Amino acid sequence: MANRSLLIIGTALLFFTNLCQAEVISITDPSYEVANDPSGIVRPTRGMTMVQVKEQFGEPDTIRPAVGQPPITRWEYAKFEVVFEYDKVIHSVVVK
Repeated sequence: MANRSLLIIGTALLFFTNLCQAEVISITDPSYEVANDPSGIVRPTRGMTMVQVKEQFGEPDTIRPAVGQPPITRWEYAKFEVVFEYDKVIHSVVVK
């Protein structure tokens, strides 16, 4: 009877040990900035001014008026959109 209990406990421990494993993923250089390389869609980066964006990317297709406080403005281009706080880029996203 004791051998049977040990066998059941051992099997249960072996089963639960496999459930408790986790995979570790290591990121060597975590970055919260979106990659902006030539293999992707080049777009404005955080901190650029409206003037710099117009100089580099031209006039936007659509300018959404500022809303809220601080004022948030959105410029729409064919392949991406740019979000400004006051006159500085805070985010740019690719349009799918």
